[in-house]
Amino acid sequence: MSTIGLKKTVQAHSNFHFLELDELYWFIGQKPKTETRENTYVMTMVSRLPRQIVGFDVAFDKSPERIQRVVDSGPEAECYCTDGYWGYVDIVYPGKHIRNIYDKSNTFTVEGINADLRHYIPLLRRRSRCFPRKLDTLKAVLELFVQAYNEFGIAKMNYRKSRTSNSRELPFSVLDFL
Repeated sequence: MSTIGLKKTVQAHSNFHFLELDELYWFIGQKPKTETRENTYVMTMVSRLPRQIVGFDVAFDKSPERIQRVVDSGPEAECYCTDGYWGYVDIVYPGKHIRNIYDKSNTFTVEGINADLRHYIPLLRRRSRCFPRKLDTLKAVLELFVQAYNEFGIAKMNYRKSRTSNSRELPFSVLDFL
């Protein structure tokens, strides 16, 4: 079973230079006793500028077919950056594919956004006793968060464009958009 989600948000850019793909895992129902101990994957595709989630998939596996659906349903970019997971090799990308197996230098944005997902969504928090009981629950929570996160990213970019100082502080947070 798979659920692909793309929330329709107002995007500041129509052409993206870099899109990054990554996956994180979690559990539905309870933590399984299987060898790898994971049973659900959230695959994310994000843009560097503006910092937005442009596609995601929630599934019980992380097959290349599922990754291909995320790439096909998202916007086109000049470069697609991934980590060393072998499933990214078989994907047909509309642009150049940069696969970095040594470090996170090309996937720093998606790794940060996945950390934000784990931080703000209790269902994805590590060392938690909170597990979604259904895949649809996890999908609904992700759709709501993606909408708020993308609106926050656009507001943050617009606010920083209008300011002349180099201050990193914002008068709002992602929680204001939830």
